[in-house]
Amino acid sequence: MANVKGSKPMTRFEELTPSFWREVAKEPGGELSARCFACGTCTAACPVHAVDARYNPRQLVHMILLGMRERVLSSDFIWLCSGCYTCADRCPQGVRVTDIMTAVKNIAAREGYLHPTFRQQAELVGRFGRLYEVEDFDNKKRQRLGLPPVRKTFPEVQEIFRMTGMGKYTEAAEANQP
Repeated sequence: MANVKGSKPMTRFEELTPSFWREVAKEPGGELSARCFACGTCTAACPVHAVDARYNPRQLVHMILLGMRERVLSSDFIWLCSGCYTCADRCPQGVRVTDIMTAVKNIAAREGYLHPTFRQQAELVGRFGRLYEVEDFDNKKRQRLGLPPVRKTFPEVQEIFRMTGMGKYTEAAEANQP
């Protein structure tokens, strides 16, 4: 059956993973996902939703409970949670949506759905030991202020990436890019 022009893509039953909520519940932080009764208090309180109404934590939790695994894991919206816990403070069921989003992000990262901004940040941290490259200009400026120079690279961070396999996450994410 074709979608009506301009409507959202239809979800087919065959595409659902009914056990997805259990997978999320097994992750640290995802334990309370089944408590949600979709009242929308989290969305009404969310500062990200106030800026971009397309971010809807209630809808994401509902999609988890329905088993919309691929749509949730590949969604850019799971990466927008600011981690402020306003949703958790207001939830009448004690659901910690921020922790659920972290659990979902961990599953997504393992499966290679790392958001491009996080992949880029990981590459920068792996290369420079921080999110930006220190230039000679920066160290000259520090020297004029009487501050010690900052190292340009941190081989120990590169070693941590090698030991933890962090590079695999960024490589898997590149494979899932359109």
